[in-house]
Amino acid sequence: MNIVPVTDPSFARYGRVWDDVPQGVRNQMVAALRESVPLAEEGASYVADVPALHEVPAAHDLELLFFAGLPTELGCVCGRNTKMNSLEYHRSSEFNLPTDDVVLLLAKREELDGGFCLDTSLVRAFLVPAGTLIEVYADTLHYTPCHAHADQGFRMLVALPAGTNGPRPADVPRYGDGAILWGANKWVITHESTRKARQGAHVGLMGENIDVSEALADVR
Repeated sequence: MNIVPVTDPSFARYGRVWDDVPQGVRNQMVAALRESVPLAEEGASYVADVPALHEVPAAHDLELLFFAGLPTELGCVCGRNTKMNSLEYHRSSEFNLPTDDVVLLLAKREELDGGFCLDTSLVRAFLVPAGTLIEVYADTLHYTPCHAHADQGFRMLVALPAGTNGPRPADVPRYGDGAILWGANKWVITHESTRKARQGAHVGLMGENIDVSEALADVR
């Protein structure tokens, strides 16, 4: 798999690099992530909202930038990972800011077929350098990032409307995309080999469960 940087023009289909946000603002959030979120030695974990991140002086400005006054959760995903496993989308953009280089595996919602299945050959890999603030569009499928350097792991800000990734609402209609709703504002498809598949998530990733391990050898 070819990994291209988010500065490549092809990323514009999936999201936007917010490179005009002052570096000092980004550095505040990166420092808070490093100080407040412990890095697991194995696997990846996600916390939907980290109180310490809201105490960063620049947090208020970032929340206004992200969702224009709507209640916002400032969470974090961290650890080590090389596999796609699942993909998800929200009804809103997601904003990410990694403390370390990460690789995101992305596809478009329009590429899903009528049964909410996706050929994994359509998935693209993008390198997000440490300290780069990006928006991932609402119609972009994404999931847990992959580390670019195994010795570093990763921490990454995940900013979303408050309540996203909370418990799945009860009595969700089975029409529309209700069948793949996995949590609040969280629609998920997974690969047949995953724990989520065994837990009942919709098996919609058809083909290889992408592992970027070999491709990471070319990342500097």
